[in-house]
Amino acid sequence: MLRAAIAFFILALVAFIFGANGIAGVSMEIGRILLGVFLILAVVSFIISLVSGRGGNKRIL
Repeated sequence: MLRAAIAFFILALVAFIFGANGIAGVSMEIGRILLGVFLILAVVSFIISLVSGRGGNKRIL
């Protein structure tokens, strides 16, 4: 989801550079919404992992 948000922000920047302000605005808004959803889900996931005690000290070999 973070990749999609970044992709929409890049699309908005490219559209803005080439003068397509309508497309740039829509792409920027979609990217902003996706980034907000990603951040909310990341915080919720972090809080749930702290409360449940899972995902703590995992070793990656």
